[in-house]
Amino acid sequence: MSDIRFKIQPVEEKPDKKQSPHRSGSKYEPIIDAFMDSKHSLVKVEGTGIEANYLSGQLKKVISVKDIDSVQVSVRNKEVYLEKK
Repeated sequence: MSDIRFKIQPVEEKPDKKQSPHRSGSKYEPIIDAFMDSKHSLVKVEGTGIEANYLSGQLKKVISVKDIDSVQVSVRNKEVYLEKK
């Protein structure tokens, strides 16, 4: 086994995490935005080519991050639905 050279230093606190540059938002955010802007209270999300349970999870993350209490995501028969409460 080879030796590793190192030193330790006492610190008062850990630095804040650096925010890495990221996209302006999730690629799923436009789905939620379009639904919020629509007059519909219940819609089925179609044409994404994404498995329903995965899409549902991603949309729920967007809703959580944007702190939207008025939208509910559900999956029925392998289809994703958005509903305004």
